[in-house]
This record gives sequence, structure tokens and C-alpha cells, in this order.
Amino acid sequence: MMIDGHRFAGRTVVVRIDESPLLERTTLEEDIGFMLQRDVRPIVVAPTGDVARGYVRALNRRGNIAVGLSGADAALLPAGGADAVGRVQTGILATLAAAGYVPVIEPTALGIGGNDVDVAADEVAVAIAAATAAARAIFFHAAGGVIDPATLALVAELTPAEALALAEGDDLDAELAAAIRAAARAVRAGVAAAQIFDGRVAHATIVEFLTAQHLGTQITGAIYLGESA
Repeated sequence: MMIDGHRFAGRTVVVRIDESPLLERTTLEEDIGFMLQRDVRPIVVAPTGDVARGYVRALNRRGNIAVGLSGADAALLPAGGADAVGRVQTGILATLAAAGYVPVIEPTALGIGGNDVDVAADEVAVAIAAATAAARAIFFHAAGGVIDPATLALVAELTPAEALALAEGDDLDAELAAAIRAAARAVRAGVAAAQIFDGRVAHATIVEFLTAQHLGTQITGAIYLGESA
């Protein structure tokens, strides 16, 4: 069933990528262009600084739309305790979005001494999604979503509580467990829904913009009193 592709207009979508957009042919660059045409505001969070810089170059070969950011830029990501992120300073993100640019953020925070502090990309994605009241937080993982260990079937939807319980299982890949926890935390922080899927699937990032379906595993169900999406 087709839906209104403009229902996310003016909203932020945070996409925590993996290395696949650099290592393999994906449609993510086209999908980001699609979002911009519909006044959706994508923010990309990369797993490392090298991937962030590489992806900025890849996007700018197509349209001069990407700006790379570290946590130190405009004090975007102050370091919190225990390698966490403090209060996100969203001014630079709003400025770039208003000008039609896509921020590509590397997972570093600004330390109290002015030094760079490495933080987990999932942690950055959660903090950015919460601070920008994102409509969606998307996490790429090659597994394609959460697999039920009992049936080996893809789990289409989870509540945050269910997701957090699954993430504690010993049989999950550590990176997938981290993505599941991050997605659940993003929803509990007010993001309408979070999704985990394989970013190599063609146009995976915009399926939900075009149809009533979603790929991978969607985490939703927290109490949310803001605008529905």
C-alpha cells in the first residue's frame, strides 16, 4: 500500500551506517537525495572517522551536500561520563539542515581538556536522535534485523523492553546487541520508532517513506506524547 511520502517533511531521520556504503554498491546516496527532495533532514552517524570522511567524499561526488563533523565542531558532542555523550549542542545541525546539507558525524566527543574522546557510534546516534526529536533512528547491520534464536525467523517488531531483554542474550553478535540496545534507548528517549536492517538492501532507508511496510526489525511502543509519525 502506498502512503504519503511527505509525512516526514521537516523531520529528522538519523542513520547510523556501517562500512557497507563505502565497501559495496548501495543506494544510500540516492535515498538521501530522495529525503532531501521531500524536506526530510537526514543525519548520518559513521562507525569511525575514516568512514565518516570517506562517506563525505562519496556524497559530495554526487551533489556537494555533505559536511563532515566531529564532536568538537561547534561543541556538538560534549563528552559525558564513562565514554558517553553529554548534552548535544544542536545549533550546527539546525544550521546545516536549513541550508540543505547533510551532516556526517564521526563518533568522537569533545573532552573537558579540548581533546577528542572516542565514543560508540550507537551512543552518538541515540544522543543525536533524542536531541533532534528525530522521527526515525535507523541502524545498519548485516544481519538484517533481530533473529529469533528459537525459530531463526526475523522478528518484525519489538517493544523497547523486549528489545533490551533480547540484547542481553549470550547468543547475539556483540555489534547487533549494541544496535538493539541503542534502538530501544532511542525510542524510550522519544523517537517515534527505530529500525535495524541491512543497509545493502536496495532503497532500504526509504521503504517506509513509500509504503506501509518496514524492513528488518522495528522497535516502537514507548509512551510518546509528541507528534505521531
